[in-house]
Amino acid sequence: MRIQSIETFSTKEVCLVRIRTDSKEEGFGQVAPYHANLTAEILHQQIAPHVLGEDPMDIEGIVDRSIEAEHKFPGSYICRAVGGIDTALWDLKGKIEGKSVCELLGGKPKPIKAYGSSMRRDISPQDEADRLKRLMDSQGFDAFKIRIANNFGKNVDVWPGRTEEIVPAVRRAIGDDATLLVDANSGYTPEKAIEVGRMLETYHVGHFEEPCPYPEIEWTAEVTKALNIPVAGGEQDNCLSQWKRMINMRAVDIVQPDVCYLGGISRTLKVAKMAKEAGLPCTPHAANLSMVTVFTLHLLGAIENAGPYVELSIEDTPWTKDLFHPVLNVVDGMVDIPSGNGWGIEISEEWLRKANYKITELKS
Repeated sequence: MRIQSIETFSTKEVCLVRIRTDSKEEGFGQVAPYHANLTAEILHQQIAPHVLGEDPMDIEGIVDRSIEAEHKFPGSYICRAVGGIDTALWDLKGKIEGKSVCELLGGKPKPIKAYGSSMRRDISPQDEADRLKRLMDSQGFDAFKIRIANNFGKNVDVWPGRTEEIVPAVRRAIGDDATLLVDANSGYTPEKAIEVGRMLETYHVGHFEEPCPYPEIEWTAEVTKALNIPVAGGEQDNCLSQWKRMINMRAVDIVQPDVCYLGGISRTLKVAKMAKEAGLPCTPHAANLSMVTVFTLHLLGAIENAGPYVELSIEDTPWTKDLFHPVLNVVDGMVDIPSGNGWGIEISEEWLRKANYKITELKS
C-alpha cells in the first residue's frame, strides 16, 4: 500500500487535507488555521514530493523525513503543512485498523473536562464576567480562560486598567470554586509579568499563560521561578530543539503544544513525552473550533501526563461552521472524544464543494 494522492480543500482560514492510497483507503486531516490557503500551496510544492509513494503506516518516518528534507525552510509554514499530512495519516490508519486515533495512541474515548476559552480583548470586564457566568449555568463549565494584557503589547493593556478590572470581575462572577486561567499572549516584560502575577495569585488563578514574548524563554523562566502560580506556554513553538531547551530549563510549569502549529500528532507526542520525563503536565493549545480541537481530544485521552482540561473556544466563528459532524457539545462541562474510527467525525461534503481544490498525485 502506497500513498497515491494528496488533496487540499482550502479557504483563507481553514485547509482540510485528504490522503488516498493506491488501494482506495483515505483519511482526512487539517493544516493549522489562518492563511491556510498559503499553507496548502507549500504542502503541494514542498511537502507532497516527500510523501507520495510512501507507506502510509510509517507516519512518524514520513513526518521526520519531510521536516528534515526541508531543513532550509525551518519554521511555521513547513510544520503547518506537515501537520496536515500527519493528521490525515492518523485518520487513515484508524479507519484501516477499525480504531479511533485515541485507541491507536493507547487510550480510550471518554468525556474530557473542558475550559471555556475566551478570545476577546475588546469586551468590557463586566460583559465578559456576565457571559462566562451564563455559560457556567447553561453548559456546566467549571473553568474558564480570559485574556489580559495585549498581544505582544510591551506592557500596554488594551485600555488602561483592563487587566486589573477583569480578573476580579470574572472571579466574582464564577465563584471561588471554579478554575480561572489567564492568557497574556506575550504581553509583558519579566518585571511587569511578575507584578501582574502577584496580583493573579491573590485571585487564585490556575495558570498564567505566555506572560512574556514567546521567543524569550529566559524571560519566561524568570517569571516562572518568581511566581507561585503555574506558568504555561509553548503554543507557538514548532522546533523540537527549542522544546527540549524550554523543558530542560523549566521555563514553564505546564507545556502547551499546538498539534497543528507543531506539525501533527507525532511531533506533539514527542513534546508530551519530554514533558512527562520532566514531571510536567501537557495541556495542548486548541484555540478554535476547527479540527484542532478534535485532534487534541484524542491526544488528551491517551497521554499519561494530560492536563485536567481541553481548551474549548467559546467564540462563534463562522469559518468553522458546518466543517464536520457531529459537532463538539459541552454537557456538564465535559466534551466527548469522538469514538468512531480515525477521528470519529464526518467532513461536510457541502463544505468541501465550496472550498478551493487542488490535488497532487503519484505519477505512474
